[in-house]
Amino acid sequence: MKALVLLHRWLGVGFCLLFAMWFASGIVMHFVPFPALTEAARFTGLPPIDVSRVRHGPHEAVAASHIEGARRVRLIQRPDGPVYIVTGASKPAAVRADDLSAAAVTSDQLALAIAQAHARQLGIDTTRAILASVADYDQWSVPNGYDEHRPLYRVALYDPSGIELYVSSRTGEVVLDTTRYERAWNYPGSVVHWIYPTVLRRNWAAWDKVVWTLSLGALVVAVTGAILGAIKMRVSRSGLGSPFRGWHAWHHILGLFTATFVVTWIFSGWLSMDHGLLFSRGRLSDAEAATIARTPDWNGVAGEARSVPESAKEVEWFAFGERFYKRELTGVDSQSIAAIGSDPRHPQTARSYLSPEEVDGFIRRIASNCAAPVVVGAGDHYPAVSLIPGAPVYRSVCGDVWFQVDGATGRVMERLDSSRRAYRWAYTALHTLDFPILSAHPTVRSMLIVVLCVIGFLFSVTGAVIGWRRLRFHFPSQGVALKSKVVS
Repeated sequence: MKALVLLHRWLGVGFCLLFAMWFASGIVMHFVPFPALTEAARFTGLPPIDVSRVRHGPHEAVAASHIEGARRVRLIQRPDGPVYIVTGASKPAAVRADDLSAAAVTSDQLALAIAQAHARQLGIDTTRAILASVADYDQWSVPNGYDEHRPLYRVALYDPSGIELYVSSRTGEVVLDTTRYERAWNYPGSVVHWIYPTVLRRNWAAWDKVVWTLSLGALVVAVTGAILGAIKMRVSRSGLGSPFRGWHAWHHILGLFTATFVVTWIFSGWLSMDHGLLFSRGRLSDAEAATIARTPDWNGVAGEARSVPESAKEVEWFAFGERFYKRELTGVDSQSIAAIGSDPRHPQTARSYLSPEEVDGFIRRIASNCAAPVVVGAGDHYPAVSLIPGAPVYRSVCGDVWFQVDGATGRVMERLDSSRRAYRWAYTALHTLDFPILSAHPTVRSMLIVVLCVIGFLFSVTGAVIGWRRLRFHFPSQGVALKSKVVS
């Protein structure tokens, strides 16, 4: 018992401040998420494709890009002309559609022009726009998802919202936008909550170890506190009470009241750093990924340069199963998709999305004993949302493993085995209160999150006061010395 008391007491001295920081920043995060470019903003920012300058097809772009195992080719318009973006297992490559030369962004002027063109499509004034920096990392571009685009050109628009756009040096696309409001609130929000200073987060391995260790230490403090709180609880005729007085009593009572929430919230927060240690990661296995990576010959789409419609702002060719498909995007929520036959000049009938039969044939290449795909409903316990609003997400159940496929893009969004399904509840549900009954009532969920975090913050403050008093009691001479230095 004494060891348990000492462990909780001295670990709690430091971790109580961390708890308070997490609870307060958690409220901010709930209302102001980390900056990211929405699909709607990305697409709206694309100018129409200049079809007259598309002189080469996607198969030629694949060959010119030297990308091994290319699976997708997109055609977009930039200020310097139409560009193919080829993606595969390695980093993407950009190739000009008129002469097949490399189209990576290497000049400040081009990056600025790309950002200005994007902003003008969104109706934003760009007369004051300047190139603010060129860097591999800054506070808002530290997530791993931007690794394939580094370095990034940051363009400040100096508009009323303080928008800043980030342009990929590899593809010339705008991949991130931030506003003054988002940046201001995310410092006390996500940056604090995730312990996300650029100097640490740019080294993912170091950041992962630091946050994982701190989260585990916090979990030890929470669990030992819950155990000691239950042991120290007193039962009298008037009910349950605390043997402590003052701040200790408040800490004990609030701790008992919030024990379940605090322990589960800290535990689920620790699980956010799991990265495959206890639970699966939701990704395809190496064997499944290798099977999907076997792409048909890109020469099968020869002649596609002549079939680019003037109404499309983006065209994508991708391998799905053993054939190629062409996807034409004409609006934020409108597209057409069609399989490319043996004669690309006469493609099959276009429709909006992939069919269940096509998804079934695709999944059966990597799994067996699969039931017919079903559409994931809005209220499903394991939700998934398509990149295109209103598009279906199909779920193929193959024994213990579920595959969720975006019907608009053909991408495998998630691989759900029993471990990953458990993680959905152990992390997502416990940490963000994403339970179906609460998700159906977002206002109630938000209110509950705020109330619980406020109570958790107050509980943490009582611990901080107790910790400060204990430090002053055990180290009085240091406190006096510090005070004398300040006075002098």
